[in-house]
Amino acid sequence: MTLRLYDTESREVRDFVPLHPGQASVYLCGATVQGVPHIGHVRSGIAFDILRRWLTHQGLDVLFVRNVTDIDDKILRKAADAGRPWWEWAATHERAFDDAYRALGVLPPSAEPRATGFVTQMVEYMERLIERGHAYVADGNVYFDVRSLPDYGSLSGHKLDDVHQGEGAGTGKRDPRDFTLWKAAKPDEPSWPTPWGPGRPGWHLECSAMATSLLGPEFDIHCGGMDLVFPHHENEIAQAHGAGDPFARYWLHNGWVTMGGEKMSKSLGNVVSIPAMLQRVRAVELRYYLGSAHYRSMLEYSAGALTEAAAGYRRIESFVERVAARVGDVVVGDVDPEFVVALDDDLGVPAALAVVHNVVRQGNTALESGDGAAALAAASSVRAMTGILGVDPLDDRWAGSADDSAANSALDVLVRAELQRRADARAAKDWTTADAVRDRLAEAGIEVTDTPDGAQWALKGEA
Repeated sequence: MTLRLYDTESREVRDFVPLHPGQASVYLCGATVQGVPHIGHVRSGIAFDILRRWLTHQGLDVLFVRNVTDIDDKILRKAADAGRPWWEWAATHERAFDDAYRALGVLPPSAEPRATGFVTQMVEYMERLIERGHAYVADGNVYFDVRSLPDYGSLSGHKLDDVHQGEGAGTGKRDPRDFTLWKAAKPDEPSWPTPWGPGRPGWHLECSAMATSLLGPEFDIHCGGMDLVFPHHENEIAQAHGAGDPFARYWLHNGWVTMGGEKMSKSLGNVVSIPAMLQRVRAVELRYYLGSAHYRSMLEYSAGALTEAAAGYRRIESFVERVAARVGDVVVGDVDPEFVVALDDDLGVPAALAVVHNVVRQGNTALESGDGAAALAAASSVRAMTGILGVDPLDDRWAGSADDSAANSALDVLVRAELQRRADARAAKDWTTADAVRDRLAEAGIEVTDTPDGAQWALKGEA
């Protein structure tokens, strides 16, 4: 293989050599299902979906695992604030993430383990760590002793003296730099039995146990957002090495989606939800936008950038559809050699897209000059390349989306004008006008929902 990937741990671009010839094993840290997904949440899903598709295109049998964190402090807190059972809150938002991935054409994982389904494996992992002198029990909690591992900090570059885990001191913790493997049971919180008493798992333990249970003690690639490098992935490595597992051979991390230079997050209030986005652009256009930057770079969100990306995708789409209409069926052909070079260079999607657009320009020239064979060959190559990027215009997944786009855009403009009028009325405490706008939209079959992202609308039956 000629694929080279930037490995966070070694801090260099390395040749990708699979552990087992003909196979590739990948673990992606998936969602902590605490709320409705926004575009920052799904960027890793799209970035590493492209990695998966490229590995598959190169002839590898890819085992791709993406976990679900369904037990977590934030889930428990938000469920309690909403007066709902924690498991129902987690399941509801897990479905929301599934809907978002499906809408954006992210391939389903080979396996999608939930943390709550691997507690037995977590207990076994802790037993190994305690036996090897890397973990200890205190007041029903289990902690990892970071001083026991000489290479702690190898992924992030953190020095031990500078480590701060971002968690509470914990009852019985010997050193504030130690991190929690298992939390002793608290009143009104879920718990599972262990040899050290009832409790629930710590976040870091969950992923080490799930990854090694499904992919083995050593596997090819571990992926996730760059915000997970420390402490989450650092602590995953510590647990695995402490238990005697080689763990991941390559570490890949994607950049954030930012807004105004800040990471998109609910705590900052600068989020744009997937449902809100899909009322502005088609799903294929949103996927194209979120996947267009290099996976390791930051992606600064703006309405203008989204609009520009959507227009760029429509130029690709228009070319392929015009060839199909004028020349004949466009089958999936061969990828351009320069496209291969671009993706083999640490998944260089921007360079790969430049190749796609260049082939589109050449194909348009051929089409207008009457060279149908050349135009058809170009369109077939474009289908192959955009298919690897997950945005093939003729993929059945996106069928009919172009026909609906103009109508949806026009309707969105009209409805948003009404919603702005309602917002202005509410700001002026003109409740009569505000209610009248909402009632008029309801009569037209449009449901309005007030969210932290502002008022959102959907046709009845599609909300």
